[in-house]
Amino acid sequence: MEGQDEVSAREQHFHSQVRESTICFLLFAILYIVSYFIITRYKRKSDEQEDEDAIVNRISLFLSTFTLAVSAGAVLLLPFSIISNEILLSFPQNYYIQWLNGSLIHGLWNLASLFSNLCLFVLMPFAFFFLESEGFAGLKRGIRARILETLVMLILLALLTLGIVWVASALIDNDAASMESLYDLWEFYLPYLYSCISLMGCLLLLLCTPVGLSRMFTVMGQLLVKPTILEDLDEQIYIITLEEEALQRRLNGLSSSVEHNITELEQELDNVKTLKTKLERRKKASAWERNLVYPAVMVLLLIETSISVLLVACNILCLLVDETAMPKGTRGPGIGNASLSAFGFVGAALEIILIFYLMVSSVVGFYSLRFFGNFIPKKDDTTMTKIIGNCVSILVLSSALPVMSRTLGITRFDLLGDFGRFNWLGNFYIVLSYNLLFAIMTTLCLVRKFTSAVREELFKALGNSEVYGYFCLFLLINNFDISAHFKSSSIHFSKCVNP
Repeated sequence: MEGQDEVSAREQHFHSQVRESTICFLLFAILYIVSYFIITRYKRKSDEQEDEDAIVNRISLFLSTFTLAVSAGAVLLLPFSIISNEILLSFPQNYYIQWLNGSLIHGLWNLASLFSNLCLFVLMPFAFFFLESEGFAGLKRGIRARILETLVMLILLALLTLGIVWVASALIDNDAASMESLYDLWEFYLPYLYSCISLMGCLLLLLCTPVGLSRMFTVMGQLLVKPTILEDLDEQIYIITLEEEALQRRLNGLSSSVEHNITELEQELDNVKTLKTKLERRKKASAWERNLVYPAVMVLLLIETSISVLLVACNILCLLVDETAMPKGTRGPGIGNASLSAFGFVGAALEIILIFYLMVSSVVGFYSLRFFGNFIPKKDDTTMTKIIGNCVSILVLSSALPVMSRTLGITRFDLLGDFGRFNWLGNFYIVLSYNLLFAIMTTLCLVRKFTSAVREELFKALGNSEVYGYFCLFLLINNFDISAHFKSSSIHFSKCVNP
């Protein structure tokens, strides 16, 4: 009898493993197909040749698609876990959702961590070096020579990274135990390296997300049709049409030898046509789209941003009074045992919406930064090198998203797998500083965004000579050194002395 029970338990474990593997494969296959269509939409069509470079581009394309699919899985990881916990709590004995269990959730977190490390440290460096390789001098050109050069570059990069992390560990924690633990490559070195990458990703999110939260209003304003208040669209379309016809006549009248002027006029003509298209779209839009959708979306964005800042403020208070609010604190009751939100399913849905909103805002903020502005992909005109750079950037952001969401208190779902083993998550001062910086930077970005129009009008007013005169007279009355303030402008100084 005991033997039959043991066989039955082994069979159940086997069937459970097969079911979980099948579900993970199907989910990843869907993400891979979607990622492939996204990348091929932006990939430059001129890269498609039937030669050796075509094979290299195809291999790099598949590796980039795999990385983008892993990034999408990392983004969906926390929302899927939250909604699964609420479903298991609401239907604990339902036969049709028995496949949704804690073992599957833990497996997905472990796979996401494993594939993130694989893509970040192996696949993406291999794709980049393989794309740029030509083979060592003296060897016969071909795929084998390029693979050999790529492997050598990967080994050198691994040795360089190992040395940097070893030195960093010695500087931060200079003791014998930490130095000896670096000899253990799998148990300490890779998790320590991924912890550093995760911290860098969280810092990048800290920089991008506040910028993206304020930038979202501008982006949605460009996508939606704004209300026409005291505007005559017919008159604007008529003026822009006349300007387009004038530019077209100037282009037809110029000779082909004046290439510089022709290029400038063509660029100006394209801008005019783009503006005309936007005006015609605003004119064709229905009244409810102009007067209802745009204000509703703006109010929704403002509400989501305000809720995010309020949750971070509440999390700061919880960190000061309760040590269980730390991301690496005590473990929760487990999946399917208790709701992690005080508002139940509604609170879980709100957490999921905020997580997606923060991810979209971080991507928008990333591409809005001046340093990463050249990374913006263009439809049918993006090289494979730029695609690899975009995939790596999105992978770093998406892998740090669950950690940032838990650190900011957006959700109380415990980080599973290697995501919850980062050492810096247990440092109170790092977590508290992260929350404070996020709240302060987001508030400053929003204030700067909504007061930009007022500041522009003030700057225009300060450009008026009379305003300058009164301002300088005020400085004279208060015994200010005007020459120090207006040393570079003798005209302004003379107006201040003789207002």
